[in-house]
Amino acid sequence: MKSGFVSIFGKPNAGKSTLLNALMGEKLAIVSPKVQTTRHRIKGILTEKDYQVIFSDTPGIIEPRYKLHEKMMQAVRSSLADADLALLLLDIRDNWEENNTLFESLRLKVPAFVVLNKIDGMAPEKITEATAFFTGKPYCRGVITISALKKKNIDGLLKAVLEMLPEGAPFFEGDDLTDLPTKFFVGELIREKIFFLYGDEIPYQATVLVQEFSEKTTLTKIRADIIVQRESQKGIILGEGGKMIRQLGSEARKDIEAFIDRKIFLELFVKVRPKWRDTENFLKEYGYN
Repeated sequence: MKSGFVSIFGKPNAGKSTLLNALMGEKLAIVSPKVQTTRHRIKGILTEKDYQVIFSDTPGIIEPRYKLHEKMMQAVRSSLADADLALLLLDIRDNWEENNTLFESLRLKVPAFVVLNKIDGMAPEKITEATAFFTGKPYCRGVITISALKKKNIDGLLKAVLEMLPEGAPFFEGDDLTDLPTKFFVGELIREKIFFLYGDEIPYQATVLVQEFSEKTTLTKIRADIIVQRESQKGIILGEGGKMIRQLGSEARKDIEAFIDRKIFLELFVKVRPKWRDTENFLKEYGYN
């Protein structure tokens, strides 16, 4: 039996959440084209008869500007602390030197693979050049090329991971896919829709707090607050005559029902909490511990 913790690190928008979902065969982490979508460490527990791998999706590594960013980087540090293996993910089209500097700054104490993502449509000679660039770096045990979105070479990556993991008993019993509660993922699915439906400013200044998650006989009742920083943002979330929040609720409800495999009744409310991203008490209340 092999078991261990494998953490995925990289810049914002490298494809870390897409990779976690591809490895798990389930959507655990929300994704969007915008950077900094992931704010928490999300563990995916992949268990088979002869192995258990606990993958961690981590926030993109950034220079903190708010207390919220500091909490996000704490999630990165916690993933560094307990990892048996690191996957250093980058978009192959991104600046290789910048990624190298970032990977060096992690000061890894565990083995790592450099994972070149988004190789679909890339010229073979460019892939060879990128592989040569990272091969031999002090932190790099090997270079693996994938397309997380197209699920290309995910099996090859998993095989390489298993070869590096130590032998040991499983850390988690049963067939749970994660150690996080369903309520957490409900909030994330609502937040994902905010990233898709609203402009650049709103998603970064909004968060979601699930206030009620009650399983009734025929459906599940969910009540959630969308937290924003200013009254003007509340108006944008609501939209003219409540049009936007109805669309948000409708789209989120579909994804939540697919996730929990039950009908739901979803109520959304918008609340203004000035400077919540820089206020310790608010961050704790909203789950950024």
